[in-house]
Amino acid sequence: MSLSTLNDQNFSSEVLSSATPVMVDFFATWCGPCKALTPIVEKLALDYKGKLKVGKLNIDEAPQTPSQFGVRAVPTIVFFKGGKAVDTVVGLKKESELRERIDRLIGAPAR
Repeated sequence: MSLSTLNDQNFSSEVLSSATPVMVDFFATWCGPCKALTPIVEKLALDYKGKLKVGKLNIDEAPQTPSQFGVRAVPTIVFFKGGKAVDTVVGLKKESELRERIDRLIGAPAR
């Protein structure tokens, strides 16, 4: 699996310093919609391997990072490019909507 496990300690090196755009799934183990989103995130990580870095951050285990980026609900997906948060999606979204946002982020032609 090409998913990175993120936490407060490695977030800066894995996400903010990444030369590749990054999609971060902020989740919680007790969150039903988060569980429903997991297979979609895993599929996107495989489909965009080499073009997009994908990571998951458990908000209960890493409380500092979500507050730093204004994450108030889960699931929340934040897209980073050049070390900056450039797009945010809150709630369970369809794979097609996430693909559209990823394609815009990485500059891929529309599908």
